[in-house]
Amino acid sequence: MIRRAALLLLMAVTPALAEVPEPQGYRGEPYSAPVPATLAGAEVIDAERAGALHDAGVAFVDAYPRRRRPEGLPEGTVWNEPRHDTIPGALWLWDTGYQQLSDAEQARLTDGLAQATAGDGSAPVVIFCRADCWMSWNAAKRALGMGYSQVKWFPGGTDDWVQVLGRELVRAEPVAP
Repeated sequence: MIRRAALLLLMAVTPALAEVPEPQGYRGEPYSAPVPATLAGAEVIDAERAGALHDAGVAFVDAYPRRRRPEGLPEGTVWNEPRHDTIPGALWLWDTGYQQLSDAEQARLTDGLAQATAGDGSAPVVIFCRADCWMSWNAAKRALGMGYSQVKWFPGGTDDWVQVLGRELVRAEPVAP
């Protein structure tokens, strides 16, 4: 009885243990939350597969959002944009994983995917963020909707890159607005 109660309590406080369904459209806030184990039309990959694809020269796209100067900071306050680290060689297509994209964000995703794949919709592309980050799920789903046929979604992202593979990250440089 005590074991069963402990298991039920553990399941209640550990939402990652529950299966997360794929939404019909794109996921909104909170973006940092457990993600589905699937993405219809994409290959969901683990860290080992991501490492092998990276070593083979497959394009990697980082969908992590860019942190900008918060509104309402007092005049004269110095703002330093936080550093974002990513997988070496990845193209950082910031702000392209939101539920709704502005025209500029959509253009960044469209142009960035074309750059990453040399305009070949059948070229493989790995899309990632951090673990439990809906930004990469949304961006990968959009890539599928844009006709990319070899989308690889890496839900463990930079966290698994470091923790599972023991590989290093590098400072990300955002693509031009």
